[in-house]
Amino acid sequence: MRSPFLLRRRDALRRGMAAAASLAAPPMASRAGTNASISLGYSAVSDFATVFVGVDEGFFARRGLEMELRFIPLNPTIVPAVQSASLQIGGVTPTGFLQSVDAGLNHVVLAGGGVLSKTYTELGLVAKAGTNIRGASDCVGKRIGVPGLGALLHVTFRAWLKSLGVDAAKVSFVEAPFPQHADLLRGGAIDAVVTGGPFMARILESGVGHVAAYYMTFLPSGYPTVVHVARRDWVQQNQAAVKAFREGLGEAAAFMLRPSNEEKVRASLGKYLKLPEPVATKMQISPPGPIVTPAQLRWWGALMQDQGLLKGQIAYDNLILKA
Repeated sequence: MRSPFLLRRRDALRRGMAAAASLAAPPMASRAGTNASISLGYSAVSDFATVFVGVDEGFFARRGLEMELRFIPLNPTIVPAVQSASLQIGGVTPTGFLQSVDAGLNHVVLAGGGVLSKTYTELGLVAKAGTNIRGASDCVGKRIGVPGLGALLHVTFRAWLKSLGVDAAKVSFVEAPFPQHADLLRGGAIDAVVTGGPFMARILESGVGHVAAYYMTFLPSGYPTVVHVARRDWVQQNQAAVKAFREGLGEAAAFMLRPSNEEKVRASLGKYLKLPEPVATKMQISPPGPIVTPAQLRWWGALMQDQGLLKGQIAYDNLILKA
């Protein structure tokens, strides 16, 4: 029997497809791969820093790519936007990507964004001020906001609850975009939120909430948190443009790893995430991981299968575009 959550997630995917149709479809990249226009969807996290840097430093432009970056508040809606051709490339969580493949969409991973890190502490469970939520067991019976049902933070939070002996089925999850987290806590619509980055900082600085757990640090380092995906048929028709995108992203990752470029990287983050300079200066940045392997996706798949979020067998070796 399929889990009620899995059925709800598939309904959400279909609704997202309809919502994506409202986006104006940009021109498709040329088959020649030069002077190509690519629309890429991103959400409000530092995992997209390589894309931002690639645009601002000209790494894509010098390869003939005109990149249109489009902010999408709710990450799970990026998959249907790619499917409907409103976006050519979408930066999605590995969990959202695998669910789309499980649902029958023929998408492929081109490259990766950020990766998990034991030292990254700008992701966690933030509870409303005045509540007694201080750990996993305190979440039972509570309404917890997550930036996408079935998305990475939801799946990893459920895994963390299980690791501490808490039944995730006894927690009520509410889908909530990052920008709404503070207001939802303030208004009492949710008891706590799984959040991160500048949104966590704003909640804490305003006194609306307190950190209940930096739960993400229980996960191993090095696994992708964002993967850049596209429709397989589009990839086949635009191979030169895809090659240019991957090369530009790789150059951006190398740029990020040089300490002397930190100021420029933070400026790009502030620009595309619309952050005040003091916030962009202090925020942690996800380490770049442009190369994604089948083993990494298989690890995410095992985590999801344990939660009943995948119904079929997935051919992981066929999900990543070969060099």
